[in-house]
Amino acid sequence: MPPAHRRGSAADPFPPLPVRRVELRAGSDLPTDIWPATLAPISQLLREGLDLGPATVLVGANGSGKSTLIEGIAMAFGLAPEGGSTGARHRSYDSESPLHEALQIVRGPGGSRWGYFVRAETMHALMGYLDATAVDSYTRDPTFHRFSHGESFLALMQTSRFRGEGFFVMDEPEAGLAFEAQLTLVGRLAQLARRRGAQVLVATHSPIIAALPGAQILELDAEGFRPVTWDELTVVDHYRRFLAAPSQFLRHVLPD
Repeated sequence: MPPAHRRGSAADPFPPLPVRRVELRAGSDLPTDIWPATLAPISQLLREGLDLGPATVLVGANGSGKSTLIEGIAMAFGLAPEGGSTGARHRSYDSESPLHEALQIVRGPGGSRWGYFVRAETMHALMGYLDATAVDSYTRDPTFHRFSHGESFLALMQTSRFRGEGFFVMDEPEAGLAFEAQLTLVGRLAQLARRRGAQVLVATHSPIIAALPGAQILELDAEGFRPVTWDELTVVDHYRRFLAAPSQFLRHVLPD
């Protein structure tokens, strides 16, 4: 379970973040001429490193490298590639990249070493694992498989796992969530990020999730990653233009 939330001074300029920075590990022998290092955001991470604040959102198209990047950071922190808390060992298949082996986590002074990883593509397996191991009454877990995907995800966030300090990593959490549920998720992520000692890292396609208040937004593309405002995101521009004139987009994909 995560450490209990510690009360601290609101004026503390150096909150105990679990991860202050991610950088290339000294002595790493990760090949730079093959995947995943050939992905521009991964190459940039290995060259320049990445500073993380209380909340960071990675936004990019399919294939941009955001899931590979977030998986590498999560695993370097000590989280399982298929999700769960620090030390979880459940696995249905091996699919992760070797990126985590090349990364060094620079921890904040006194930062929590506990974390939790949730990713859309392995959510079903994680819920099955939690149902099968629900022997600790402290967690008061629901039976997750009785719910829809979206309901089970929000129910998970209401458990004690998300009430204390820690590094909370989510890969495309919007999958299966309706508009209202995504808004609910943003509210819960904002509550997490405001806690002293808690830190949020999210990869998403959703302009709703990307609107997380106060978050550092990084847009990933074929050039690498760069900080942007919400209004500058490509996905925000695409949604605005589609909603204003759907036919202008649909005519390119519908048969004549």
